[in-house]
Amino acid sequence: MLKPIRPKRVSELAFEQIRDLIFKGQLKPGEQLMTERELAETLGVSRPTVREALNKLVTLGLLEHRQGQGTFVNSPELLADRNPLAAIFDRQEVNLVDLLEVRLGLECNSVMMAARRASEEDIRDLEKSLGEMIREVGEGGLGSGADMTFHMAIAYSTRNIVQIHIMKSLYDLLFYGIKENLHHLYTEHENRLKVIDQHTRIFEAIRDRNPDAACQAMREHIVFVLDFFREEAIPRTTISTKARA
Repeated sequence: MLKPIRPKRVSELAFEQIRDLIFKGQLKPGEQLMTERELAETLGVSRPTVREALNKLVTLGLLEHRQGQGTFVNSPELLADRNPLAAIFDRQEVNLVDLLEVRLGLECNSVMMAARRASEEDIRDLEKSLGEMIREVGEGGLGSGADMTFHMAIAYSTRNIVQIHIMKSLYDLLFYGIKENLHHLYTEHENRLKVIDQHTRIFEAIRDRNPDAACQAMREHIVFVLDFFREEAIPRTTISTKARA
């Protein structure tokens, strides 16, 4: 019944490191990677090893090679033919309320798993993203990039590959599709403070390994945003992978 243990190839380890940075949201859609040579030096491997890892990520649709420019994390519009969510968004009247109602179930489940399974490294990543969001909002920005990274770090902490892929597909489209509408939410300083407080309580519940508190904090956060867009004059804003802020 036992089988020989085969150590992972170096290229597989390189592939997993880059893939996980994409899944965590630390490498964002449209972002350019280091050159092949720089990656090889950073990872301490050969350039053919890096090339093999990158080619696998390209095959999976996570990266794209641009002739004469470099390697980039794929953007949602380039994945429309692979992403079933993108197809729905472009062909039907999908709006913010629809999306947030789905997020409510997905993210409450995600945060409960994260509270049980997050590693110490995951906790540090979450704390870093929260700190970046607080800083960006404090400087008058939206903090949308750090916000996405925070939620993707939660998904990654579930250690559930299906949950991670679903959340990545969702957040790729969310990050580019409704970014402009976040201006409406953040117009009032009080709303910005509430969102920061909600994310802080989510983080603390995960850090304290409290799934029920984490779920409640996430529910309150998404319901707050959901109620805002239901009450505003823009709740039926259509989302499209072709929309850009």
